[in-house]
Amino acid sequence: MLSSRLWRLLPLRRGAHGSVCPLARPRGSRGHCGARGSLGSEVIGNTRPFKRGLLFSALSYLGFETYQVISQAAVVHATAKVEEVLEQADYLYESGETEKLYQLLTQYKESEDAELLWRLARASRDIAQLSRTSEEEKKVLVYEALEYAKRSLEKNESSFAAHKWYAICISDVGDYEGIKVKIANAYIIKEHFEKAIELNPKDATSIHLMGIWCYTFAEMPWYQRRIAKVLFANPPSSTYEEALKYFHRAEQVDPNFYSKNLLLLGKTYLKLNNKKLAAFWLAKAKGYPAHTEEDKQIQTEAAQLLTGL
Repeated sequence: MLSSRLWRLLPLRRGAHGSVCPLARPRGSRGHCGARGSLGSEVIGNTRPFKRGLLFSALSYLGFETYQVISQAAVVHATAKVEEVLEQADYLYESGETEKLYQLLTQYKESEDAELLWRLARASRDIAQLSRTSEEEKKVLVYEALEYAKRSLEKNESSFAAHKWYAICISDVGDYEGIKVKIANAYIIKEHFEKAIELNPKDATSIHLMGIWCYTFAEMPWYQRRIAKVLFANPPSSTYEEALKYFHRAEQVDPNFYSKNLLLLGKTYLKLNNKKLAAFWLAKAKGYPAHTEEDKQIQTEAAQLLTGL
């Protein structure tokens, strides 16, 4: 099939003896292409270089078609491989296999796939959060996570997860860059959380994180507020009521999706002096099944807060 397409494209035809002939017959050739046609030899000259040129053209065309087929197959194979890696990564994440997940994804740290890169940012951050990770290693991992998240966002600005993890990683980096940078980054963080929610209003974690943003600025110490007012004309601010709204909204989207959302509902009600509802949500956080190290820490904190009520 490929050869028939090739011959249709080349300006040649076969004579009675199977030799290759120009479509325009030279005079005196008697209908055939002999090695010594009188006018044919004058026009064409030595036909061997001409034949070699035609053969080279044919092989070049065949090579190009083969290259296209191989390239397309390689793309399909690469896509299939990425999908397979993503499935493995999601399984390990749901299983709480933090270190295995990080080891898997770092093999693909040069990837250009946005979905893989934001997962790698998440995995790097999760390793940084482990209690056995040293402070020096944690700092390296935090900046590493930000770089992966940034690349993910550059590859796909329509990915809600890329916006979400970029905001999370910028927030983490702020812990190493001082109060001025941290407050300045707050505007960027809020913008990306809001974009993530806009792109996927059913993602409970993005809504939860917006609640944390509000809780953080509602809880900001007086001295930081003073610094913020000196540095910025309109420093970021929020209220516990606004935080509570986001935590409840996240719970409505996906009930019991995250132990920390339950804990923060309890803590926010404590800030608002509603002990009854605070106890309700703290009890839920304490009884939440511990799948990760963070879940265990939240269970402990919830139990301590309940004891103090």
